[in-house]
Amino acid sequence: MRKFFKILKRAAIALLCLCAMIVFIVFLYMKKAQFGALPEGERLELVKKSYHYKDGKFRNLEEKPTITEGYSFLGEIWRSLMKEYPDTEPSKRLPSIKTDLKAINADKDVIVWFGHSSFFLQLDGVKILVDPVFSGKASPLPWGVEAYKGSDIYTVDDMPEIDYMLLSHDHYDHLDYETVKALQSKVKYVICGLGAGAHYERWGYTRRQIIEKDWGDKLEVKPGFVIYAESTHHDGGRGFKSSQALWLSFFIQSPAMNIYYSGDGGYSERFKKIAEKYPAIDWAIMECGQYNKAWQSVHELPEEVALAATELKAKNMLPVHHSKFTLAKHPWYEPLERISELSRSKPYRLATPMIGEMIILNDEKQPFQQWWKNIK
Repeated sequence: MRKFFKILKRAAIALLCLCAMIVFIVFLYMKKAQFGALPEGERLELVKKSYHYKDGKFRNLEEKPTITEGYSFLGEIWRSLMKEYPDTEPSKRLPSIKTDLKAINADKDVIVWFGHSSFFLQLDGVKILVDPVFSGKASPLPWGVEAYKGSDIYTVDDMPEIDYMLLSHDHYDHLDYETVKALQSKVKYVICGLGAGAHYERWGYTRRQIIEKDWGDKLEVKPGFVIYAESTHHDGGRGFKSSQALWLSFFIQSPAMNIYYSGDGGYSERFKKIAEKYPAIDWAIMECGQYNKAWQSVHELPEEVALAATELKAKNMLPVHHSKFTLAKHPWYEPLERISELSRSKPYRLATPMIGEMIILNDEKQPFQQWWKNIK
């Protein structure tokens, strides 16, 4: 019996040593630059002054659980590990178009979507890049989520000089360390939520380049051209401490037209309020993909996307947050299938471009293919 306890004691010590070693390795790995930085000093003091920062973290306008009632976090992990889900990735290389962004005439108002939520917007001569991810992955881990074949054809070198780079929130599928660091010399200004500037400053951006905004703040780009930071219902974080950088949606008001980008976030009454505040939305760029009823509060289902676009009274709608990374267990093409069906009787026009296809914003008759149909 004594010998047994000695063996048990040695096993316990070995296990504790192993656990300590794992914790130490994780601690060292989390020091890597790609994890960004938490706000501190003057930046933290500005964060604390925000009405939306309470008890050490940013809060949504409406407090509600991330996990839907009847579901559990552990249950979702178990299902993810044990259950087979069909068609979560394309069986073939996705079709795409390589548009020369540097050759687009300055007088053209266009959007070029790069897959997921990354897109280039040229509006009234102003060049805007939103949530760029060109590294081919959406994870800080080497074996993490990888881009689909054909969805990652653009690089930092393909980008023109950028006037404003917009960040909706600091999750890895929207804020990519490798991309953002490589873009630093091409970007005049970054507009991000309060606290998020700490990431950019760690990655070599100057304070002059970084413009941090709270919900309801605005930036006048030039006469008649204003970028407004608005709310969404989501969260943020790149490490163990979450919600230290504010998540945003954007309304872009220009002499040419008005554009709303939803960022990530679950459905709420905010869309009706945004429509009241900004009554002429020409294009709504809406999150539509990587959803699950278990986390419906922070990611809209397609029927909610269609409802939100209708409540925004948008003339046109571009669905994003799909067709590049598998972050949920629905078939990869399902967001496009469902939003196409749901939009048939809606007052807005649906745009479903291929990755890299140029959308001419003032061309009401531009056709779009259902390009995903033969790739299932």
